[in-house]
Amino acid sequence: MITTKAQIKTHDDYAVVVPVIVPDLGEVKAFAAKLHAKKKAWKGEAFGWPAEYNPERAKRPLASKMNFTPADFCIGESGIWFFSLMWENGSKIEPVEFLDDRNILTKVTRRKNGAKIYRENTVQKNGEKWKA
Repeated sequence: MITTKAQIKTHDDYAVVVPVIVPDLGEVKAFAAKLHAKKKAWKGEAFGWPAEYNPERAKRPLASKMNFTPADFCIGESGIWFFSLMWENGSKIEPVEFLDDRNILTKVTRRKNGAKIYRENTVQKNGEKWKA
C-alpha cells in the first residue's frame, strides 16, 4: 500500500486534495482470486476500502446479449480510486480489469522487474498547473 493524495471535486469550482491509502493491485488481485475460488458472494472492507464479490450466475443480465451474469469483484469509491475485475469470458478465463485512478495525484507503476515507479500527475488548480 502507498499513501498518496487524491483530488476530490466538492463543488463545481472547487476541489480538495486529501491523503489516501491505495493498495497494491497485486495484493488486491490475489484477494479477489481467493474469493473467486470460493464462488460465494462477499461484501465488506478490504485494504481499508469497501469491496464486494459476486459469483457467476446462470441468469442472463437484463438487456444483454450475454448468456450468463459474470462473476465480478470491485473495491474502492468511484471518483476517488476504484478497481474492478469481471470474468466476462467465463470463470476459468482471466478477468477483464478496470482501474479508475484519474483523481490520484501520484501514480504507481511497475517495471517488468517489479520495481515501483512513482509518477506525479500535473493537475489544474485555479487555472494553474501544479504537482501534488
